[in-house]
Amino acid sequence: ALFHDIGKPATKRMDHKKNDWSFHGHEVVGAKITKKTLERLCFSKEFVSRVTTLVRWHMFFSDPEQITLSAVRRLVSHIGKENIEEIVNLRICDRIGTGRPKERPYRLRKYQSMIEEAMRDPVSVKSLALDGNTLMSELGMQPGPKIGYILHALLEEVLDDPSRNTKEHLTERAKGLLELTEEDLKKLGEKGKEKLEEEDEKVLEEIRKKYWVK
Repeated sequence: ALFHDIGKPATKRMDHKKNDWSFHGHEVVGAKITKKTLERLCFSKEFVSRVTTLVRWHMFFSDPEQITLSAVRRLVSHIGKENIEEIVNLRICDRIGTGRPKERPYRLRKYQSMIEEAMRDPVSVKSLALDGNTLMSELGMQPGPKIGYILHALLEEVLDDPSRNTKEHLTERAKGLLELTEEDLKKLGEKGKEKLEEEDEKVLEEIRKKYWVK
């Protein structure tokens, strides 16, 4: 918080179009000053890296009406999951420091919701105890759409009963599914995808309720 605007004096320029001062790039300049200063003060490399990262990215664009979930994912990638809570707290403190209301506005809460959505591990066939390679190596299946149908059919069962998510159980279940026609397998796979979408939407609804946003 002490360092986040330290680059403003060096970047202060008059914007004649707006007839006001601008500080374009102050977060980049500030990050360099922060790193150099903290290293001179003999802080640990981890601490220097974390604070410098927060200063560098504190100007992140947070208008949920214009930003995309992929852009939020890029922000998470830039600053690291371990720094997400700190960067949001820094933005809240920055608002208070500039005289804005203490309460979190809808826009900030919506952005926090988007961050949590971007950071979560989505429910998918990747969460199964086996994968397509297992089906090919242990059941002799060939690459093709049947593998996807079977994995989604297995996922539907696991969503209903997570205790079934063991390699042994799923392998045996897959053997039984192999006896079905491709058309029947396709129907089961589509049903599994629908179940996945329902479960995914439930998770997203809970996240949005947590932040009182839509």
